Amino acid sequence: MPSASRFPEVYVKTILGNQALRTRVSMNRSINPMWNEDLMFVASEPFEDPLILSVVDRVAPNKDEALGICAIPLQYVDRRLDHRPTNPKWYNLEKHVIVDGEKKKEVKFASRIHMRITLEGGYHVLDESTHYSSDLRPTSKQLWKSNIGVLELGILNANGLSPMKTKDSRATTDAYCVAKYGQKWVRTRTIIDSFAPRWNEQYTWEVFDPCTVITIGVFDNCHLHGGDKPGGARDSRIGKVRIRLSTLETDRVYTHSYPLLVLHPNGVKKMGEIHLAVRFTCSSLLNMMHMYSQPLLPKMHYIHPLTVSQLDSLRHQATQIVSVRLSRAEPPLRKEIVEYMLDVGSHMWSTRRSKANFFRIMNVLGGLIAVRKWLDQICNWKNPITTVLIHILFLILVLYPELILPTIFLYLFLIGVWYYRWRPRHPPHMDTRISCADNAHPDELDEEFDTFPTSRPPDLVRIRYDRLRSIAGRIQTVVGDLATQGERLQSLLSWRDPRATALFVIFCLVAAVVLYVTPFQVLALLTGFYVLRHPRFRRKLPSVPLNFFRRLPARTDCML
Repeated sequence: MPSASRFPEVYVKTILGNQALRTRVSMNRSINPMWNEDLMFVASEPFEDPLILSVVDRVAPNKDEALGICAIPLQYVDRRLDHRPTNPKWYNLEKHVIVDGEKKKEVKFASRIHMRITLEGGYHVLDESTHYSSDLRPTSKQLWKSNIGVLELGILNANGLSPMKTKDSRATTDAYCVAKYGQKWVRTRTIIDSFAPRWNEQYTWEVFDPCTVITIGVFDNCHLHGGDKPGGARDSRIGKVRIRLSTLETDRVYTHSYPLLVLHPNGVKKMGEIHLAVRFTCSSLLNMMHMYSQPLLPKMHYIHPLTVSQLDSLRHQATQIVSVRLSRAEPPLRKEIVEYMLDVGSHMWSTRRSKANFFRIMNVLGGLIAVRKWLDQICNWKNPITTVLIHILFLILVLYPELILPTIFLYLFLIGVWYYRWRPRHPPHMDTRISCADNAHPDELDEEFDTFPTSRPPDLVRIRYDRLRSIAGRIQTVVGDLATQGERLQSLLSWRDPRATALFVIFCLVAAVVLYVTPFQVLALLTGFYVLRHPRFRRKLPSVPLNFFRRLPARTDCML
């Protein structure tokens, strides 16, 4: 044990295979330290690697001393399927000491540690992003429900593939396909020296959730004899396609050619097309419809949710385990293939992806903006006939309020029926316009393909840092504006501005009295006709409530 002349600084270090985690230094600096921390690993069957646990004392800033070590085989660890905790146990710590120079003597007992070690079966380990995951089942097979259908994929052929390497002083491509859905990975044979390979191979998967995605990638095999590709033997990516099963009609065969798009440092490039045949067969339409009412992830993710850092760490660990396992397959799927199929680098910063997400948000808000513009046109009597019809509809809904909800749902039904004629005829594929890849600046692409940590010269990094600060400044301004509006709402009753709060409290009292004595229909009619009044009775200045709200205090004046 540590010397009595100082307080020990003890932490626990745990290793499982290639994964290593550690706790914080115990705040209880005594001979009985406590941590109360959860460390999570990804463990894969057949559980060959034991869990190695070390209790370490930080003797000096760069010197640690192991107080005890224990190895725990996972075959004997308790398994848990729900949120009920397992019983904690005491584990003996062993310590090795050097006796007589080279001879090691093992001490049977050095100390004990109290832990709760559990093999969790109720969580799902996400090796993919939740936005396009192909499997959402719990880890334990005992919790799996029956399948709802079968997915059939026919990898037919590809056309117009780009040359990927040179062989015998001429350009060539040796293409093969990889498909991933759930825990099942498949790989086609390699078609040698062809820009229009034909595979004609068919695969099937069981489907447990329709809101999942299958990923198909096309690669160039650089491990064949005669390839003189510079820079080492790494299979090159030709492109990939994602197909969401919920966009497929059941029992219909989709035969469609999908473009293979790859983002290079010099821009996006179409590498060819792949011809696929896809069919999703549903065994029970009722069970599939019932899935739409169920949580997306297993219930343990909601009862005891994992933190964002835990999810990122577990995804990284799962990717490494899958990569090692598939590299031992025959034929092997190498690390670069697995990482590309699982989009390992999707969490990295990218100016192009940030702009794409911003435009996606604006596109979503476009419908609300269009409704607001339409309402402004109604209020400003741009089309008098439409405005009069809206007055009549508004009058009917106020006099007969029971018709409000039926009218809304009928209107939504009619919109859905109207848009049926423009429904997608084929499953959607990669879109360069949505991705902002067709007009990305070369420096933005170079930044996206930069290593982490960066390998670019300091002057270029400084320019990119300044640009990042500019973008972050805009985001900071928007977030600050949203916070300001929320703080103004809070200040209505906080008496931070005594006069404003007094005015609001008096207004609430008057409004309560008026609402008690005045029928609601009269108030609704007066409010509606006031909003829809003719422009002749309008002023261009902001309204009184808006002026009052903008004058309310926020906490921005308290910030440094």
